[in-house]
Amino acid sequence: MAEGRDEAFSMSLRAFLVARSRYAEDKLGEAVAAGVRQYVLLGAGLDTFAHRNPHAQLRVFEVDHPATQQWKRELLETSGVAIPASLNYAPLDFELQALSAQLEAAGFDAHAPAFFAWLGVVPYLTLNAFRATLAFIASRPATSGVVFDYGQPREALPSGEQVVRDALASRVGSTGEPFQLFFSPAEVARELASFTRLEDLCSEEINARFFSGRRDQLAVRGSGARLVSAWK
Repeated sequence: MAEGRDEAFSMSLRAFLVARSRYAEDKLGEAVAAGVRQYVLLGAGLDTFAHRNPHAQLRVFEVDHPATQQWKRELLETSGVAIPASLNYAPLDFELQALSAQLEAAGFDAHAPAFFAWLGVVPYLTLNAFRATLAFIASRPATSGVVFDYGQPREALPSGEQVVRDALASRVGSTGEPFQLFFSPAEVARELASFTRLEDLCSEEINARFFSGRRDQLAVRGSGARLVSAWK
């Protein structure tokens, strides 16, 4: 039984990660069509978008912890992958440094609109760090936007999903990066009150948009994880 549950969780997680990236890049396409020419990846990790960027004139800013960025750049160099001219690195510790200063040091135009992707980061932040970053994004010019994912509180989940969440929380906590921040959809809506347009997708909506008609059963299961986009 445990093996079956683990396999189902693994498949669901893979589906969510695929959908998350696709959703972010779909929304980026909408932003570019509206004239946005700056794309900021918050907590970029090993994201590869900058190396396959299809949008002419789009500048990409990767924001991440200095050690993570150094590791990624070493991997790129070892693999012989060139850094495109459109890519700019902005080292940042979200809990200790100001996003605005680090981005501007990397060449970000604070007076021009931008689109932000904040994937796989929010659950690891404190509420203060989340709000500080969101306030910066909300202060961008019209047509700016953000996409991020978040998890619902444990008590909002069915008992079976609570068991899965607890196991995952234990694993990530053992690496020194514990989960800290969860929201209900109503709480997210309040946090995003300064934006003019909001979309918040549940698992059923994610599946309908990205996995409808598949024969391999790849789909997001459970109600814990959600995808959000918001626009100025």
